Amino acid sequence: MTWKPNVTVAAIIEQQGKFLLVEEHTSQGLKFNQPAGHLEANESLLQAVVREALEESAYDFEPQHLVGVYRWHADASNTTYLRFAYSGRILAHHAGQALDEGIVRAVWMTPEEIRATVPRHRSPLILQCVEDYLAGKRYPLELVTHYD
Repeated sequence: MTWKPNVTVAAIIEQQGKFLLVEEHTSQGLKFNQPAGHLEANESLLQAVVREALEESAYDFEPQHLVGVYRWHADASNTTYLRFAYSGRILAHHAGQALDEGIVRAVWMTPEEIRATVPRHRSPLILQCVEDYLAGKRYPLELVTHYD
Protein backbone atom coordinates (compact mmCIF):
# COMPACT_ATOMS: atom_id res chain seq x y z
CA MET A 1 0.00 0.00 0.00
CA THR A 2 1.37 3.41 -0.97
CA TRP A 3 0.97 6.22 1.55
CA LYS A 4 0.64 9.81 0.38
CA PRO A 5 -0.07 12.98 2.32
CA ASN A 6 -2.82 15.36 1.25
CA VAL A 7 -1.13 18.47 -0.18
CA THR A 8 -2.91 21.68 0.79
CA VAL A 9 -2.30 25.41 0.50
CA ALA A 10 -3.38 28.26 2.77
CA ALA A 11 -3.48 32.04 2.39
CA ILE A 12 -2.24 33.97 5.43
CA ILE A 13 -3.69 37.42 4.77
CA GLU A 14 -3.15 40.26 7.25
CA GLN A 15 -4.55 43.74 6.83
CA GLN A 16 -4.50 46.47 9.48
CA GLY A 17 -3.75 44.00 12.27
CA LYS A 18 -6.49 41.52 11.34
CA PHE A 19 -6.29 38.19 9.54
CA LEU A 20 -8.72 36.84 6.97
CA LEU A 21 -10.36 33.59 8.01
CA VAL A 22 -13.35 31.71 6.70
CA GLU A 23 -16.08 30.06 8.72
CA GLU A 24 -17.11 26.75 7.20
CA HIS A 25 -19.30 23.74 7.77
CA THR A 26 -17.34 20.61 8.71
CA SER A 27 -18.27 17.18 10.04
CA GLN A 28 -17.42 18.62 13.49
CA GLY A 29 -19.69 21.66 13.07
CA LEU A 30 -18.87 25.27 12.15
CA LYS A 31 -15.10 25.82 12.20
CA PHE A 32 -12.63 28.56 11.31
CA ASN A 33 -9.82 28.14 8.79
CA GLN A 34 -7.64 30.26 6.59
CA PRO A 35 -8.75 30.35 2.95
CA ALA A 36 -7.25 26.96 2.13
CA GLY A 37 -7.71 23.80 0.16
CA HIS A 38 -6.21 20.96 -1.80
CA LEU A 39 -3.71 21.18 -4.62
CA GLU A 40 -5.39 20.10 -7.85
CA ALA A 41 -3.85 18.21 -10.76
CA ASN A 42 -1.74 20.29 -13.14
CA GLU A 43 -1.63 23.43 -10.98
CA SER A 44 1.27 24.97 -9.10
CA LEU A 45 1.12 25.68 -5.38
CA LEU A 46 0.89 29.41 -6.15
CA GLN A 47 -1.99 28.88 -8.59
CA ALA A 48 -3.72 26.74 -5.96
CA VAL A 49 -3.49 29.32 -3.16
CA VAL A 50 -4.72 32.11 -5.44
CA ARG A 51 -7.66 29.95 -6.56
CA GLU A 52 -8.57 28.82 -3.05
CA ALA A 53 -8.46 32.37 -1.65
CA LEU A 54 -10.81 33.57 -4.38
CA GLU A 55 -13.20 30.62 -4.13
CA GLU A 56 -13.45 30.69 -0.33
CA SER A 57 -13.30 34.42 0.44
CA ALA A 58 -14.05 36.32 -2.82
CA TYR A 59 -10.70 38.12 -2.52
CA ASP A 60 -8.04 38.23 -5.24
CA PHE A 61 -4.82 37.25 -3.48
CA GLU A 62 -1.25 37.84 -4.59
CA PRO A 63 1.24 35.55 -2.79
CA GLN A 64 4.45 37.34 -1.80
CA HIS A 65 6.15 34.96 0.65
CA LEU A 66 6.11 31.38 1.84
CA VAL A 67 5.39 31.45 5.59
CA GLY A 68 6.08 27.76 6.11
CA VAL A 69 5.48 24.14 5.22
CA TYR A 70 3.56 22.16 7.83
CA ARG A 71 2.94 18.44 8.33
CA TRP A 72 -0.08 17.57 10.45
CA HIS A 73 -1.79 14.26 11.10
CA ALA A 74 -5.53 14.52 11.83
CA ASP A 75 -6.29 11.62 14.13
CA ALA A 76 -10.06 11.92 13.67
CA SER A 77 -9.81 11.15 9.94
CA ASN A 78 -6.44 9.36 10.03
CA THR A 79 -5.25 11.79 7.35
CA THR A 80 -1.87 13.47 7.05
CA TYR A 81 -1.72 16.94 5.53
CA LEU A 82 1.26 18.74 4.03
CA ARG A 83 0.33 22.45 4.05
CA PHE A 84 2.12 25.20 2.16
CA ALA A 85 1.15 28.53 3.74
CA TYR A 86 1.65 31.75 1.79
CA SER A 87 1.35 35.36 2.87
CA GLY A 88 0.64 38.19 0.50
CA ARG A 89 -1.71 41.00 -0.30
CA ILE A 90 -5.26 41.47 -1.47
CA LEU A 91 -5.73 42.95 -4.93
CA ALA A 92 -9.53 43.15 -5.07
CA HIS A 93 -12.74 42.02 -3.38
CA HIS A 94 -15.68 40.59 -5.31
CA ALA A 95 -18.45 41.27 -2.78
CA GLY A 96 -21.23 39.69 -4.85
CA GLN A 97 -19.37 36.46 -5.60
CA ALA A 98 -20.78 33.25 -4.16
CA LEU A 99 -18.38 31.44 -1.83
CA ASP A 100 -17.41 27.77 -2.12
CA GLU A 101 -19.92 25.21 -0.94
CA GLY A 102 -19.74 24.89 2.83
CA ILE A 103 -18.23 28.34 3.39
CA VAL A 104 -20.55 30.48 5.53
CA ARG A 105 -18.57 33.71 5.49
CA ALA A 106 -15.19 35.38 5.34
CA VAL A 107 -14.27 37.16 8.57
CA TRP A 108 -11.41 39.42 9.70
CA MET A 109 -10.04 38.56 13.16
CA THR A 110 -7.31 39.97 15.38
CA PRO A 111 -4.60 37.60 16.64
CA GLU A 112 -6.29 37.75 20.07
CA GLU A 113 -9.63 36.69 18.57
CA ILE A 114 -7.92 33.86 16.70
CA ARG A 115 -6.24 32.66 19.90
CA ALA A 116 -9.58 32.87 21.77
CA THR A 117 -11.36 30.68 19.20
CA VAL A 118 -8.89 27.74 19.12
CA PRO A 119 -11.63 25.18 20.00
CA ARG A 120 -13.41 26.27 16.79
CA HIS A 121 -10.34 25.92 14.54
CA ARG A 122 -10.40 23.28 11.83
CA SER A 123 -6.80 22.38 12.70
CA PRO A 124 -3.95 23.54 14.92
CA LEU A 125 -2.28 24.88 11.77
CA ILE A 126 -4.52 27.97 11.74
CA LEU A 127 -2.97 29.49 14.88
CA GLN A 128 0.50 28.14 14.10
CA CYS A 129 0.54 29.90 10.71
CA VAL A 130 -0.61 33.17 12.29
CA GLU A 131 2.01 32.93 15.04
CA ASP A 132 4.73 32.16 12.48
CA TYR A 133 3.64 35.13 10.38
CA LEU A 134 3.66 37.40 13.45
CA ALA A 135 7.15 36.09 14.31
CA GLY A 136 8.32 37.39 10.93
CA LYS A 137 8.71 34.09 9.13
CA ARG A 138 8.85 34.91 5.41
CA TYR A 139 10.66 32.94 2.76
CA PRO A 140 11.08 33.78 -0.92
CA LEU A 141 8.52 32.22 -3.26
CA GLU A 142 11.46 30.80 -5.23
CA LEU A 143 12.15 28.44 -2.31
CA VAL A 144 9.61 26.08 -3.91
CA THR A 145 10.21 25.20 -7.53
CA HIS A 146 7.34 24.22 -9.80
CA TYR A 147 9.05 22.16 -12.48
CA ASP A 148 7.09 21.38 -15.66
